Amino acid sequence: MADRRGQGDGVVTSPKATAPETTAEVRERARAIPEAAVARLAVYLRVLSGMVEQQVTTISSEELAGAAGVNSAKLRKDLSYIGSYGTRGVGYDVEVLVSHIERILGLTRKHSVAVVGIGNLGHALANYGGFPSRGFPVAALFDIDPDLTGVPVGGIPVHHIDDITSVCAEREVSIGVIATPPQAAQAVCDRLVSAGVQCILNFAPVVLQVPDYVEVRKVDLAVEMQILSFHVARRADEAAGDVVNGVGVDGVVIRP
Repeated sequence: MADRRGQGDGVVTSPKATAPETTAEVRERARAIPEAAVARLAVYLRVLSGMVEQQVTTISSEELAGAAGVNSAKLRKDLSYIGSYGTRGVGYDVEVLVSHIERILGLTRKHSVAVVGIGNLGHALANYGGFPSRGFPVAALFDIDPDLTGVPVGGIPVHHIDDITSVCAEREVSIGVIATPPQAAQAVCDRLVSAGVQCILNFAPVVLQVPDYVEVRKVDLAVEMQILSFHVARRADEAAGDVVNGVGVDGVVIRP
C-alpha cells in the first residue's frame, strides 16, 4: 500500500489504543467545535475518503492541508477538536482519521433525505449519486404537480406535497431539501417540520422561519455568484492600480 509521512505531525490514536468515547462524550466534543471548523472537517473527510480509495495509509498535515486548501496550522487546530493525539514526525493514519471525523459529524447514524420540488434542480439532486455514496440516500421525492405524482425520478416515485408529513414520518426522513419556488418554501418547510424533520437544506431564496431545534442551511447560488463578482472586480481594480503606480504585468516596472 502507499504510505505518506511528514514531519511535525501527530498520529490519531487507534481505537484499540484508547477506550472508545461514549456517545455523550462525542456529543460534548462536537458542541465545542466552531461552525467554520465543522465545514472544514467535511472537506478533510472528502479528501481523506479519496485517499482511502487510493490505498494511502498515512498522510502529513502539509499534504492534507494542501489538498484541502487550508494552511497546516489551521488543519492541526481543526483536528485537535476531534482528539488527534500522538507522536510527532509520523503523520496521520488515514482510516482512523476518517472514522474520527465521520463519528464527530454524525455520519455513523442512519440518514434519509427527502427532496421537495422536482424541477430542474430537484431532478439533478434526486439523481445525484454523491448523496447515497456518502451516507445520505434519497428516500422520498415530492412535488405539487399532479402530473409528476407516481413518476419515478432516480428510481424513486414522486409523491404529492400533501403526503409530506405521512411519508417523511414513515420513512424516518432526517434531512429535507427544499428546491421549490420561493413562495412555496415556507409552507413546505412547515410540513417537513411537522413530520419530524429537524435539518433542512434550503435552495429557495428566502429566509425560513423554523423552531429553535431545527437547523437550516441556506444555499443561494445567486449570492455566491455575486460574491465571486466582487472578487473579480477587486482583482481588476488592484491590477489597474498597479499599472497606475508603475507596476505592469508580471511585476515589470513601467517607467515614464
